[in-house]
Amino acid sequence: MGIRMAKRGRAVAAAVALMLAAAPARAGEGMPQLDFGNSLTQAQVVWLAIIFFALYLLLSKWALPQVASVLELRANAIAGDLDAARKAKAEADAAAAEQAKATREAHAGAQAEINAALAAAKAATDSESAALNARLDAQIADAERRIAAARVAAMGALEQVATETARDVVARLTGTAIDGLVVNRAVAAALAARAQ
Repeated sequence: MGIRMAKRGRAVAAAVALMLAAAPARAGEGMPQLDFGNSLTQAQVVWLAIIFFALYLLLSKWALPQVASVLELRANAIAGDLDAARKAKAEADAAAAEQAKATREAHAGAQAEINAALAAAKAATDSESAALNARLDAQIADAERRIAAARVAAMGALEQVATETARDVVARLTGTAIDGLVVNRAVAAALAARAQ
């Protein structure tokens, strides 16, 4: 790089020398600031070339490499930040996928528990319903027995009352006593016909 800079510096000096050599030919024409026949103008041009060359060397040897190193550091930092961001995004995506999987598993587990609870509740309800139905059937059968017994008792009492009443009515109407067995059969037949 130093050889290239030296060549450029020599090329700049050669260009300045050519300008200075061409200046006397045009001394009478143009602007006074560009009158290269004047020694002050020649000194200014020489100093301009020296300062330009010195600034060129200063910038090329010191300032521009620092700028390049800063740019390189910045590019490396940006690349590192991008890599870190990609890694963080990958980790976030993996965590989101894991969270979604855990959520799905939790939903599936909750649904299974709900189904098990519903099945247990249905089984308990069915067993309670069966027990209640059996108890109600027993109570109904018991009530039917009591009703039948009460009916038999009521019919017996009714038959007795009806027999006595019929005997008394016939005895009062006819004035003669009737055989109790005949009245019992007639009342029993009338009650049986009515029960059907």
